[in-house]
Amino acid sequence: MEINGIFTGIVFGLIIGALGRLVVPGKQNLPIWMTLLVGVVAGVIGTFIAAILGVDDTAGIDWIELALQVGLAAVGVTLVTGAGRRRRL
Repeated sequence: MEINGIFTGIVFGLIIGALGRLVVPGKQNLPIWMTLLVGVVAGVIGTFIAAILGVDDTAGIDWIELALQVGLAAVGVTLVTGAGRRRRL
């Protein structure tokens, strides 16, 4: 992976984190930096899963890869929010 790809992944990860938070219903008591971090991690993991499935490099927009990344970000936001709730009880 080139340095250009890493920066692109980080930028898209930030957007994916915000989209993942929008997908999760209800209010999340989660700082924005944590949402963005979850998005970056979800973006990287989603890219690897898409590569394993062979859908990471298609003509046009990679909709399946994007759906994987947003879905993983939604799961990540839910898990991190749930972990925060357990600690506060």
